[in-house]
Amino acid sequence: MLLPLDIQFFSDKTLYELKQAMATIGQQLKKVEGELSAKAIDPSASIEDIQAQQKSKEDLQARFNVIKQQHDELEAEQKAKFAQQQAMKQATIGHIEDPQQKVIAAKAELYRNTIRKQPISEEAMALLDDSTTGGNKFLPKTVSTQIITEPKAKNPLRGHSMHTQITNLEIPKLTYVLDDDDFIEDGATAKELKLTGDTVQFGRHKFKVKAEVSETVVNGTDVALVQSVDGALESGVAAKERKVAFATSPKAGEEHMSFYRTATATLPEIAKVQGATLFDAVTNAIADLHEDYRENAKVFMRFTDYLSIIKDLANGSATLFTAPPEQIIGKSVVFTDAAVKPVVGDFNYSHFNYDLNALYDTDKNISTGMHQFVVTAWFDHQIKLASAFRIAEVTPTP
Repeated sequence: MLLPLDIQFFSDKTLYELKQAMATIGQQLKKVEGELSAKAIDPSASIEDIQAQQKSKEDLQARFNVIKQQHDELEAEQKAKFAQQQAMKQATIGHIEDPQQKVIAAKAELYRNTIRKQPISEEAMALLDDSTTGGNKFLPKTVSTQIITEPKAKNPLRGHSMHTQITNLEIPKLTYVLDDDDFIEDGATAKELKLTGDTVQFGRHKFKVKAEVSETVVNGTDVALVQSVDGALESGVAAKERKVAFATSPKAGEEHMSFYRTATATLPEIAKVQGATLFDAVTNAIADLHEDYRENAKVFMRFTDYLSIIKDLANGSATLFTAPPEQIIGKSVVFTDAAVKPVVGDFNYSHFNYDLNALYDTDKNISTGMHQFVVTAWFDHQIKLASAFRIAEVTPTP
């Protein structure tokens, strides 16, 4: 017979430990049953041996029954508790009237339950997976954040380049055609279309973004959790976009994404326009664009380069330092340190596309105790027409 101490010992165990104990004692019980059968049919075995083996089996069976009872009770208790939590969560989301708050609550459940390896409620998934919001819409979208964290990375191309989220996207390079083959007045564009074709096919290039979340944030408010995770993931995606678009040494397979790419047999490079000074190079690059692209052209350049232009033009006067950049350059200027050489062009021909699918996963950093919420996504950046852009370079000194 088991002592009360034994029963208390088993009741203090976790569900996992009880399962392990059941498996262990179950194996012992099976072994003893086999030995008992062997002794029962062995004429040389004494009745005392058989009785001892029978007593051993009864003790193990009693012990197994106690553990199983504790296991079943604890399992039922945990299932009931989880069902109650899910019901409360669904009731909470269901009673929220503000659609935006509903999405925040659903996202918070997604993040928390993914980190805790728990299933997501049907109501939350319905909010995150419908065709209008999408469970991964946050990937190509920047939202405001109020939580105080480190400065978020930004992609200056947002709002200038195109962003879509369409699987296997294929689009024409030009938005209109004429029945006359000679309707394209820009010779560079005509040559490029002849070389690369008149459509753009977007590929799938995988990358991962990790958001580190502390236990206090996970257990905090829905708004703080969603803003923290969304902000980190959006920063990672924006940083990836900026990195591939302005990479001077692109990774293998990502060469076509960079404005600074080098020409290949099927990939034209962006033409370089030079000038005696950086101001001359930028204005010459603007002028070198065909009028179809020049009208909507913008200049992406480093702020330090712009200051150098102002210092050269100001000649000791402070007037130009207060003038808007577009008055100095002649076109809208977007500052980014990633543009090691100014890029001039119509950025409607720069296009980021994301695959609709995204994979979620979590891990825990044992060293720091931080949870990592990981998203694996697929995207592509296509410069639809290289002839719509120019790179400004200062003429090398002889």
